[in-house]
Amino acid sequence: MADVRDVTYELLRARGLTTLFGNPGSNELPFLAGMPADFRYVLGLHEGAVLAMADGYAQASGRPALVNLHAAAGTGNALGALTNSVYSHSPLVITAGQQVRSTIGQEVMLANVEAATLPRPLVKWSCEPASAQDVPRALSQALHLAELPAKGPVYVSVPYDDWAHEAPPEARHLLARRTAAAGALTAEQCEELLADLDGAANPVLVLGPEVDAERANDDAVRLAERLGAPVWIAPSPSRCPFPTRHPAFRGVLPAAVRGVTEALRGHDLILVVGAPVFRYHQFVPGEHLPDGARLLHLTGDPGEAARAPMGEALVCSVADALARLGAAPGGARRAPDPLPEPPPVRDGSPVDPAALFAALREHAPHDAVYVKESTATTGDFWRQVDLRLPGSYFFPASGGLGFGLPAAVGAQLAHDELGTGRRVIGLIGDGSANYGITALWTAAQQQVPVIFVVLKNGTYGALRWFAGVLDAVGTPGMDVPGIDFAGIARGYGVDATSVRTTADFTAAFTRALDQRRPVLIEVETELTEP
Repeated sequence: MADVRDVTYELLRARGLTTLFGNPGSNELPFLAGMPADFRYVLGLHEGAVLAMADGYAQASGRPALVNLHAAAGTGNALGALTNSVYSHSPLVITAGQQVRSTIGQEVMLANVEAATLPRPLVKWSCEPASAQDVPRALSQALHLAELPAKGPVYVSVPYDDWAHEAPPEARHLLARRTAAAGALTAEQCEELLADLDGAANPVLVLGPEVDAERANDDAVRLAERLGAPVWIAPSPSRCPFPTRHPAFRGVLPAAVRGVTEALRGHDLILVVGAPVFRYHQFVPGEHLPDGARLLHLTGDPGEAARAPMGEALVCSVADALARLGAAPGGARRAPDPLPEPPPVRDGSPVDPAALFAALREHAPHDAVYVKESTATTGDFWRQVDLRLPGSYFFPASGGLGFGLPAAVGAQLAHDELGTGRRVIGLIGDGSANYGITALWTAAQQQVPVIFVVLKNGTYGALRWFAGVLDAVGTPGMDVPGIDFAGIARGYGVDATSVRTTADFTAAFTRALDQRRPVLIEVETELTEP
């Protein structure tokens, strides 16, 4: 009879989880020793970077990612990155090593006291199996829960002496198990929704990350064109669900109550698809809806439907709903007038971020994938960027820093495994880069061909803007001068260069596109407002 460890590897293999992101400790060694040859271990130097790499991998691949952390300390190091995974609905299967089962109550070194409680409420489900024999079943439960709606991270703590125990005979049934969601609108619900949309005088669409995650972008375009409706992206987007140069595209809604209401004023029907209603940031209170407006909400997340402060929600498959609504018979209405072309940019030194993004629009591949964590340049990015395909944009969903640089590594690993040929470009602020800097080592060791662009202005730009909003001027700790990111990158084994003009950036970027290894370009930039 096979032991728990061997059955676990069979279970992971049956689910296609053969890439493991981790940073090992002593509690993990009995599971990792003699890892099967068809499994790949991606080593990160800090658990925060490990989890963010797995997050980028899961979002880019559309598949679950497996993470292995070290007891309580490793889990604690990863919790900051985990806050982003929750709100991006990333299906992460997180395992953590635990001390020998009989010693946990003594709180010996590296015992994870109340292990299942530690990652809550950031995970959908967490457990430490009550016995070694229940480890395979608990891991199977975690694998299925991570992918069932609403997708999200799960956590299993396993005492390291459990792996050598004999697995129960019934564990073989776990290998053939399959679960799937089938939540679709009823015919009556779909007809009623279409009647509401067709009867609206001035409808508007607000799309969120679930549309992009379900690869339903094309159906969203068809629905917008059928309705003749402008399209906004929901506040604080972690993904981009709509082509940014389409005539209907209006940009990203402000992350404040009053800002959202003013942007949507004049519309009598607001259809929110695949996004929370709404994820505000700045506290600027006001009326939640414009006068005379009705809000309808389609989401695959029951929690998002329940906690919204207004509107009528339907919990369903977003992809199925958009496909049916977009394909419904009916003539297209007059399309809204497109936004003006991006404003001209100034080429100077230091570099205007708008000029940098304009250069990327011109020279990056049409299917480039952007992982962005430069929060001070948000406005310039959305005005300049040309995103056409699903899965082209990722951003830390909870705003927790340290996502961008390692997530870019994970996303590129996913595209390389899938053979898509897409290149990942990490746009990272110099403030946030330090939180995930060790991922450069993984990129170098794995020869992951990411292009990292570090926008260096020597300060926490978004925080400076917020200080003005909150009338908190004179706050200490705003500046981060004197960091040589090109030197740091070379120390980790990544080719790197520093530039001060748009022309020099363009030259460095086009050279990087010709290489199949990681490259970092440090760009000295002006300070701009988000």
